[in-house]
Amino acid sequence: MKRQVNRRQFLRNTSLAGLGVGVLVNNSVSANPEGTELCNKTTLDYYGQGPFYTPNAPIISEGLLVSENEPGERLIISGRVYNLDCTEVIPNAVIDIWHADDAGAYDNSGFNLRGKVTSNSEGFYLFETIKPGKYLNGSSFRPSHIHLKITPPGFSDLTTQLYFTGDSDIPGDAAASITSGNFDATSRIIQLTTNEDGKLEGVWDIVLNGEGVIASNDMHLNQGMIYSVSPNPISELVSINFGVFRASKVSLKVFNLAGVLVADIDSLDLSPEKYTVDWKPSPDLPSGNYFIILTLDNLQVHYLKILKSPTLRSY
Repeated sequence: MKRQVNRRQFLRNTSLAGLGVGVLVNNSVSANPEGTELCNKTTLDYYGQGPFYTPNAPIISEGLLVSENEPGERLIISGRVYNLDCTEVIPNAVIDIWHADDAGAYDNSGFNLRGKVTSNSEGFYLFETIKPGKYLNGSSFRPSHIHLKITPPGFSDLTTQLYFTGDSDIPGDAAASITSGNFDATSRIIQLTTNEDGKLEGVWDIVLNGEGVIASNDMHLNQGMIYSVSPNPISELVSINFGVFRASKVSLKVFNLAGVLVADIDSLDLSPEKYTVDWKPSPDLPSGNYFIILTLDNLQVHYLKILKSPTLRSY
């Protein structure tokens, strides 16, 4: 590992660590002015299930809800499923997803843009689809939205909808405009960013009643963080920039969406400082989405999602 910047510069940067994760917008877990963490239960949507739900949607492969040729702007949604006080994650929660196509139409005879994903052993879920088109609801358009029915093992399901920041039709929508009560949509309007692959990405954590587990690795950004992974989508050589905020035994590992370890990049005793490590992914690593996880003394402090595209070549 290569040290970067001096001690004075590192301490100045770490005091701003909270600003370094603005892209990972988590509308479910926030902090009040005193710093106490608040856990916001995922709310129901005013329109509920709606008229376009089809039961028995298939489990989708590799998180892909769309075919390669589906028209529309590609969109990746990811996050974690938590119990009601956000102290535990919920594995094996089934997330049933359905939405309109790019033209605002639903497939009501088949399962196009319909399917299920399951949260993995660390509570993570991810799916790739397109940004849904809008359609008329009476005399006005409904904002772009995604329907979700989340079912934790052994508990009742929760049905809701996800909206996107900046949509001009949100203020006039009977459901998306609600800002309080059981149907408050505020935490379900998420920011989208464009990743290096040209796809939109949004992060949305789900908080609901269910039996969780204490994650073997959890996020503690006051102890360390991954600043960047470059390039992403990854190439034959990947540079990982991270900071360690206390003396620790530090490891960097890569997991697939099923929570299976696919690469153990490094494990060293490190003092507080900024570091860079270079990683050469195996040429046999399948294309798809992965998580790089930073661990200090067996405690996960941060993760970033990475993509291996099908075009990655070996030396």
